[in-house]
Amino acid sequence: MAVYTHVEPDDLAALVSRYDIGTVVSCKGIAEGVENSNFLLETTGGRFILTLYEKRVSEGDLPFFVDLLDHLARADCPVPAMIRDRSGIAIQQVSGRAACVIQFLPGISLTHPTPEQCEAAGSALGRMHRALEGYADARENSMGHRHWRGIAEAAGDLDRVLPGLQRLVDDELAWLDARWPVGLPAHVIHADLFPDNVLMLGNRVTGLIDFYFAASDFRAYDLVITHASWVFSADGQHCDPARAQALMRGYASEIALSEAEIAALPLLARGASLRFLLTRAHDWIHTPADALVTRKDPSPFLARLRRYSADDAANLFAIA
Repeated sequence: MAVYTHVEPDDLAALVSRYDIGTVVSCKGIAEGVENSNFLLETTGGRFILTLYEKRVSEGDLPFFVDLLDHLARADCPVPAMIRDRSGIAIQQVSGRAACVIQFLPGISLTHPTPEQCEAAGSALGRMHRALEGYADARENSMGHRHWRGIAEAAGDLDRVLPGLQRLVDDELAWLDARWPVGLPAHVIHADLFPDNVLMLGNRVTGLIDFYFAASDFRAYDLVITHASWVFSADGQHCDPARAQALMRGYASEIALSEAEIAALPLLARGASLRFLLTRAHDWIHTPADALVTRKDPSPFLARLRRYSADDAANLFAIA
C-alpha cells in the first residue's frame, strides 16, 4: 500500500472544512502507486482522492501539474481536476506534506488489457499529445535520458538486485549515450502511462491520471513507454502482436509520426526499459523496510530491454 505519511483525523477534518465538499465519512489508503501517499476520501459530498506528495515529487513542481491538468481538461481530455478550496487554493499542507484533493473519476485500471482497450489507450495518448502541442509551459524531465547515469549511481551496487546487472547497465548507458536522438518532436508528455494510470469502463478511456512524471521530452518516447507497459506479458518475456498493433493503430488515428520518429522507436524503447529498470532497482534497494508499499520487481523491464534490443525490434511497432 502506498502510504508513507498518515493523516490524523483532526487534521483531515480541518482540511476538508476548507472545501465545499461536505464532511468526512471515511479515508482509506490506496494500494496503487509508489511515489506518494494516496487515500480514497469519502465525504458527504462525494468521493475524492487525497494525495500527499513524497519522495520524487517536488512541492515546487505542483503548480505546473495543476496548470497542466487545467489545460488538458479545457481540451476535453479525461483528466482529474485538482479541487480548489473556497479561497481558490489547490495545493494544501497536511501532516507536514504538500497535498491536493483531486476529483475521483469512474473506471478501473486494467491488469490484462485487450487489443480493443490497447487501441483506446493509444488513441487517448494521441489526443493528449495533440492537446499539448501548443502548450507553452515546460518542465525538465528528471527521469529523462541525461539523468539515467545519476540514477544508476544513486542506486548503488545493482548486482544486489540481479547478478550481472551492473555491467549490463553500464554497457547499455554507453550504447544509448552514443546514439540518443536529437530534434524529434517534443512537448510535455505524461511519461508514465502504464495501465494503472488509465481508467476504463469497457473499451472506453474514462481517465488519464497520475501526471507526476509529466515533463518535456520526445512525444515518441511517451509512446514507447506506453507500448512497453501495455503490450507485454507481466514478466516482460512476451510481446502480444495483437495488442501492440492495436496500440499503434490507436495512436496513428490521432498522430502521424515522422519517419525519424518511426526509425527511433526501438532505440527509445530501449531507453524507456532502462529508465524503469533503474528506478525500480533503486527502489528495490532503498525503500524502507517499514514503508507500506510493495516494491516492484525490476526484472520484467530487463526482459523488455532485451526484446527491444533484438534485430527485429522495429516489427513490434508495426500497425499491421
